[in-house]
Amino acid sequence: MSQGRANQRLRTRKDLLEAANRLMREGKRPTFEEIAEAALVSRATAYRYFPGLEALMFEAGLDVAMPTPEVFFEGDTSTDPVARLDRLEAALFRMIAENEAPMRMLLARSLQRSVDPDHDPAVPVRQNRRRGLIAAALAPARSQFGAAEFDTLSKALVLLLGIEAEVAFKDVMRVDAAEAARIRRWMIRALVEAARTR
Repeated sequence: MSQGRANQRLRTRKDLLEAANRLMREGKRPTFEEIAEAALVSRATAYRYFPGLEALMFEAGLDVAMPTPEVFFEGDTSTDPVARLDRLEAALFRMIAENEAPMRMLLARSLQRSVDPDHDPAVPVRQNRRRGLIAAALAPARSQFGAAEFDTLSKALVLLLGIEAEVAFKDVMRVDAAEAARIRRWMIRALVEAARTR
């Protein structure tokens, strides 16, 4: 599958979430069909991305809680990638703490969907929200990294800055929130330094 088609599928998924949120802001209790129509896709296409209205509305509620890169870094003139990533880490894990139960449910649903034999593997089961935030955090320091190192750093940070890391820290390692934050920030510094020195 081409990168263009992959990006289009992510945009289609995002369009469905945005349409659901837009209709809710208008005071409506939209049907699945109304959301698909507002997103300018067919009902059949919408069902390729979400198994039904409940799943779509559930994720749409969480989508609103995630800051956009433009809003999050607006007015931030810092060029230090570590400082910007530390700020992002604090905001993301504050949001995760405030929405931990639904975030875990979203993770569980996406894992279930990924192993559903009827699921089309070309259709994303999750929205890629972190990648844009990480790119915005690193943008002012882009020249500090080679192209391959920047790509590797960005991908490594996606693994570190999400609900999956929270599950590992809390359930697997059984560390408290303060210790998890300390380790994440240590990892941010280590990853940035490794990417700079390659």
